[in-house]
Amino acid sequence: MSEKKKVIMLGNEAIARGAYEAGVKVSAAYPGTPSTEISEYLVQYKDDLYCEWSPNEKVATEVAIGASVAGVRAMSCMKHVGFNVAADPAYTVSYMGVNGGLVIVVADDPGLYSSQNEQDTRMVARAAQLPVLEPSDSSEAKEFMKKAFELSEQFDRPFVFRTTTRLAHSQGVVELGERKEAADKPYEKNVQKTVMMPANAKQRHIEIEKRNLELAEAANTLPINRVEMNDRAIGVITSGIPYQYVKEALPNASVLKLGMVNPLPRKLIEDFAAKVEKLYIIEELDPVIEEQVKSWGIGATGKEIFTVQGEYSANMLRRAVLGEKLEIAPPAKVPVRPPILCPGCPHRSVYYVVKKLGLHVAGDIGCYTLGAVAPLSVVDTTICMGASISSLHGMEKAKGKDYIKNWVAAIGDSTFLHTGVNSLMNMVYNHATGTVLILDNSTTGMTGHQDHAATGKTLQGDPAYAIDIPALCRAIGVKNVTEVNAFDLETLEKVLKEEIAKDEVSVVITKTPCVLLSKGKKPLYIAHQDKCKKCGMCMKPGCPAMTRREDGTVRIDDTMCTGCGLCKDLCKFGAIELVKAGDR
Repeated sequence: MSEKKKVIMLGNEAIARGAYEAGVKVSAAYPGTPSTEISEYLVQYKDDLYCEWSPNEKVATEVAIGASVAGVRAMSCMKHVGFNVAADPAYTVSYMGVNGGLVIVVADDPGLYSSQNEQDTRMVARAAQLPVLEPSDSSEAKEFMKKAFELSEQFDRPFVFRTTTRLAHSQGVVELGERKEAADKPYEKNVQKTVMMPANAKQRHIEIEKRNLELAEAANTLPINRVEMNDRAIGVITSGIPYQYVKEALPNASVLKLGMVNPLPRKLIEDFAAKVEKLYIIEELDPVIEEQVKSWGIGATGKEIFTVQGEYSANMLRRAVLGEKLEIAPPAKVPVRPPILCPGCPHRSVYYVVKKLGLHVAGDIGCYTLGAVAPLSVVDTTICMGASISSLHGMEKAKGKDYIKNWVAAIGDSTFLHTGVNSLMNMVYNHATGTVLILDNSTTGMTGHQDHAATGKTLQGDPAYAIDIPALCRAIGVKNVTEVNAFDLETLEKVLKEEIAKDEVSVVITKTPCVLLSKGKKPLYIAHQDKCKKCGMCMKPGCPAMTRREDGTVRIDDTMCTGCGLCKDLCKFGAIELVKAGDR
């Protein structure tokens, strides 16, 4: 018998591999760091399964639910804030149960590397009464995915599969297995189970409570929950990535490692607690495990000494548990490098004009959020996907139409299709007069250039009808829809002035692709030192390719310049010249 192949995989790649080996047939997702790569790795198996980018996480989860009802194994993938968008179907499918196995993969972001909050998915899942599995490395990520589908079908429960940024983007050794085709389950009409009107939901609530009790009992003997008995002076209950920190910082401690974090294995925890002298509960973010364990009358130390914010580390555990005073070298003194729009980004020229006009921006989630930082500093609010348009509407209803004459909403093309459409519909329906900027760069930029419903291509690479965003805006009642090249500063300024002055909803679409989508040769500009008047006009948009020499004149870094021409348009003295034409 030949030895199974072992490879190094990212956590996200391992999750995709686990879904493939589990026999998943349908996967739907919306891009969101740190979950995005799961679908991008899964698509390599498209000959054996179907995967898609959906317009948002709610739709993705509903697609997966439909596939489960039809009788196949299905999944949806998202980041933690996307789970909020998917909450409506997630809470209800908890009552329904499954036919084919159903798993919702949710990636949390302790440390806020790429998110607007630090919420803990385990809290949401508990509220929805959804069981949760959580791996601690790439190998477990693959194996736990397979286990999640088995348990889903065994207990008639949709499962949440929780991961985090550290797991998603770290590597580990994974042993590859064969794909196990799960037999399609026949669909049998059962209105009491699948139609969640009040009378049926009442009965289903009773059923899921019973199922959850059965699952909690089974959790006591599931191998994914395991005890590692060592020195009994210190006992630790932990799960996920913190398990790795525990093993590094406290190698001699006894550990109860939980692979299932909801429901908790009460008997297993009680037995473990009775065997150790001092019990610690180590979990990142909220005290989800800790509060339940303490409610059972078990003494333990948790958030009294551990933070509820950010990621943990082995050094942090050494300080908190062992009281070690570690000598940590001071961080190297390096220049602060705040996030900034890429050289040649079309959002930069739009925000330059917006700032010139003295406008405030109700912002949204995407690359264009970076318009909040210097030197542009035009974005005033960022809340969640689609909220730019809705919050602008709220401002008008609070203060009147004259108040928002110096405001615009700014939203990207992917985000507009995600949840912006409904918000724009609401503006039209409720007699708003605001101006909405749709910054259409032809991609889902912030998460790595994924396609969406307006790009004309699916996740699987197939051509598709590309949603006509201007036509969509007109279809929902917007009379004033204007398309402008983001780099046509003069026209953009003129259009914005005209549209803001109108007493009805306006949409201005800056249709210019993300500079990183082009693979061809880029134009190249240089700044002539002898012609530069040191006025700084070309520096105002904050392009990172533009720097000043010691004498105050401007220099263009030819390794960074993408040839957008914005600096040339701003220079009134002819100091910036196109020296190499590109193909665009």
